[in-house]
Amino acid sequence: MKSPSVQAVPSFFEATQQFENRLTEQRSGAKLAQLHAGAEAVMNEAQLLLDVLEEGYWKKAWHGPNLKQSLRGVNAKQAAWRPAAKRHNIWEETLHAAYWKYDVRRILEGGKRGAFILKGNNFFARPEKGKATEAAWKADRDILESEHERLRDAVEKALHARGAEKVARLIYGVAFHDIYHAGQIRLLRRLQGAD
Repeated sequence: MKSPSVQAVPSFFEATQQFENRLTEQRSGAKLAQLHAGAEAVMNEAQLLLDVLEEGYWKKAWHGPNLKQSLRGVNAKQAAWRPAAKRHNIWEETLHAAYWKYDVRRILEGGKRGAFILKGNNFFARPEKGKATEAAWKADRDILESEHERLRDAVEKALHARGAEKVARLIYGVAFHDIYHAGQIRLLRRLQGAD
């Protein structure tokens, strides 16, 4: 007849060691879960900031037309129209937005001032004399598009390298700037009877 199997009873030292090992596993599992949740939060925060940037420029948003949508369908004549002397037109607002996208990108990348594609800063007189053409208007809209794409690339790199808290104010600022000028452009369109 076989005797029933007897489990070896661990010594006090072995039992204590097993307990500590299980506790360490639980803690490291909890720590890993905490780290994973933290990484997800950082990813979500970064994605939120990228979404804010894109909603201000081209992505559908709850607030109505963003900058790119406000420019849709505007021709050179409408873009050059001024509500009064010494007031900005849609064309100038467009390049103004492009300039500030460049400036934020320059800050994020640590670039030098004065490297914007056009000479000057902030506002640029448009249309240039004798160049109130659809081709000139498209070329300047292309500057805005290019600067937005370059800004988005710089923001993605900065979020990865520095984290969201270091660049959030710049991102919110440039997105709000786009929305502000989208509103001005919509108003200029309406004053012309274009909407």
